[in-house]
Amino acid sequence: MQRFLEVVSRLALAAACVSLIPTGHAGAADYPTRQPRIVVGYPAGGSTDICARLFGDWLSKRLGQQFIVENRPGAGNNLATEAVAKAPPDGYTILLVNPANTINASLYKHLNFNFLRDIAPVGGFIRVPNVMEVNPSVPAKNVAEFIAYVKANPDKVNVASSGNGTSIHLSGELFKMMTGTKMTHVPYKGSAPMLTDLLGGQVQITFDNLPSSIGHIKAGKLRALAVTTAQRSDELPDVPTVAETVPGYEASAFFGFGVPSGTPKEIVEVLNKEINLALKDPGMIAKLKELGGTPIPGTPEDFGKLVADETAKWEKVVRAADLSVN
Repeated sequence: MQRFLEVVSRLALAAACVSLIPTGHAGAADYPTRQPRIVVGYPAGGSTDICARLFGDWLSKRLGQQFIVENRPGAGNNLATEAVAKAPPDGYTILLVNPANTINASLYKHLNFNFLRDIAPVGGFIRVPNVMEVNPSVPAKNVAEFIAYVKANPDKVNVASSGNGTSIHLSGELFKMMTGTKMTHVPYKGSAPMLTDLLGGQVQITFDNLPSSIGHIKAGKLRALAVTTAQRSDELPDVPTVAETVPGYEASAFFGFGVPSGTPKEIVEVLNKEINLALKDPGMIAKLKELGGTPIPGTPEDFGKLVADETAKWEKVVRAADLSVN
């Protein structure tokens, strides 16, 4: 009897020890068992939000749980990023990563997180070109003519953006840095008022996201001089790239997912696999094309390299332009 009790005691102790083993990998195997949320740093309706909802819907159908999109605008995307960086690393809080994350790393001096350290890459899904466009009153018909025009009129050409520190703003600063041109930056509170003034001739040029401007370009209300990606856009096949005149120039919006650092690798792999499957789906490809975007499939490591490279690139531009937000 004494021997029996000793065996029972040892078995109970072993069971208790097993119960203390972390269940992260078991949870990863069953992921998701409840509703994950995708945190977006901008209001509903913009390109960032549209991308989040497209892929959130795909993941919901594929993984059997509703992926909820949570819009947390403010502080140039930093409120959303901080919320995800400080969330439990369990795969249930996902960040919609966008160009602001790579710009803000050097633009903002007092962030409560380190993006490259605190957010683990999951995967990218789309690159969207910006378009270098002018009011038709500007005499330049191509990038070379525009550079010559600006150099003949230093600081007299107004380059508009949707706000300080946006990809539209930094695309213009990169152009100025690489061409040695001097233009006056005019920031707006969003793309809509910026385009209104560009159409009215109050400002002369911008580097807008293609989806916002393509209608005005095709209607002849704005003149596209170039797209900012390394390759020409299928939506504007006759419009050259900036790099065809300014070698090495590349500036574009990209979107993807990130999760808090420490999230189990198995969960990251599940999400990455589903993103890559979506990028092979004809329906999803068609929707991305409507946004003027090009799919960017790849591994988490591929996306991490893209984010790191973009962060390094924009840091040089931020420093050259002497930009900062306290």
